Amino acid sequence: MVDMATALNITPSALSNTVNSGLVFALVAKWKAYRLYRTSLNELRALSNADLVDLGLSRSMIKRVALEAAYDDI
Repeated sequence: MVDMATALNITPSALSNTVNSGLVFALVAKWKAYRLYRTSLNELRALSNADLVDLGLSRSMIKRVALEAAYDDI
């Protein structure tokens, strides 16, 4: 029986590079999302209660809004 890498004519190093680059891409995407979350969280926390009300938010909603901003696309 032939394994999938041999059937697709993929060398082990090419397969390893593909897996590694996929892992790197996933880690970079997660890091960018985390940075967006932290930036959003800090900016929303810096707003006054009046500014939050103008945006239709309360202080208790800040974490959820920051999480949605950062992680809804992943």
